[in-house]
Amino acid sequence: MARTAAATTAAQAKTKVRDDDPFQEGDAIVYAAHGVGRVDRIGVDEIAGTKLEVIQISFPGNQMTLRIPLMKARKAGLRKIVSREIVDKAMAIIKGKPHVSKGMWARRAVAYQEKINSGDLVQIAEVLRDLRRNVDSLDGSFSERKLFEAAQERFVAEVAVLEKKDPADVLTSLTEVMKAA
Repeated sequence: MARTAAATTAAQAKTKVRDDDPFQEGDAIVYAAHGVGRVDRIGVDEIAGTKLEVIQISFPGNQMTLRIPLMKARKAGLRKIVSREIVDKAMAIIKGKPHVSKGMWARRAVAYQEKINSGDLVQIAEVLRDLRRNVDSLDGSFSERKLFEAAQERFVAEVAVLEKKDPADVLTSLTEVMKAA
């Protein structure tokens, strides 16, 4: 019986979140390829006969759940919500003058998509800055509009969580900033 209790205690210790873990259950986090999600669970799962400590994240916006081995979470692009300082830096970029590239649209589109998928709020702000000129006009293509909307969605979702605001309010504020720039 003592052996069973010891085994149970060891199993509980493995599933317990360590104090030094960067992620805690209930935290809002950003996964570079999918945007803002919430940590549902951190625990041990058996996958293909191997026990792994995994972090389970849900993304309500696209009705997806993701499990990542905890020791590879950072390498996979998982991070905490940015600080206020990063948001201020990103807003300054959005207010800046758009960088107009004369290169082929296909190459620019790939570069913009990579910036969006990086999960880096500053790079997403660069996409918003560079594509905002064509969003309200008829000059922009369908693919430009889709890239702009994807960047805007990622930006708004993260800022809304940071500021504890409704995403619609953050979108309204962001739109006003972009129109004033």
